Amino acid sequence: MAGVVLLSGGLDSTVALALYLEKNSLDLALTFDYGQRASRNELAAAQSIAEFYDIRHQIVSIPFLQEQTHSALVNRSKALPRVEGHELDDLQGQALESARQVWVPNRNGLFLNIAAVFAENMGEGSVLITGFNNEEAATFPDNSQEFMDAMNRCFTFSTQNNVIVVSPTSIYSKKEIVREGLRLHVPFEHIWSCYESGDRVCGQCESCQRLKRGLVYNDAHGLIRELF
Repeated sequence: MAGVVLLSGGLDSTVALALYLEKNSLDLALTFDYGQRASRNELAAAQSIAEFYDIRHQIVSIPFLQEQTHSALVNRSKALPRVEGHELDDLQGQALESARQVWVPNRNGLFLNIAAVFAENMGEGSVLITGFNNEEAATFPDNSQEFMDAMNRCFTFSTQNNVIVVSPTSIYSKKEIVREGLRLHVPFEHIWSCYESGDRVCGQCESCQRLKRGLVYNDAHGLIRELF
């Protein structure tokens, strides 16, 4: 059984990778470059993580996706939304608005379909591993179990060997994902979970705030000082 992980270089995909490796092997890590603000940092993080786990790494460029989105995640002329820690669970307010501003059209659907091409060529029983989570699924529906189920139904038609999608993190919140990452000794120093691309994480975007909250919850204060 071949395993292909969609590795962004962030918290969720890295912990999903580590969880999957507890019982299985991985053959390839795919990272997508679609002109996102943090592409330089994400690609470097993903490469470092793939090297850490000794997994072959490949970057897939999707330039047309940059042209087809006005998302603040890609469009550098737009300011990224800022979310305070107490607003992360405001699912009808700031958290929802933040998700809208960084939404990239059909991003995860496109990523999975491209990854399925690689997986199908690897033979029978190939698996795609993603880092979805139930916390962000509330405002990003393409992080949800329902989305995975729909993609798996699609792949019964679009792949000859029934490629499947699994997400070891999909049942977890960010706090629980951090907990699992600490348990598995994930190299947090290599990840990049910020929407921005700078020498250090911005500490203010939604992704930073969710990671920070997870670290605080798990009393990982040394990592907070190191990463932020």
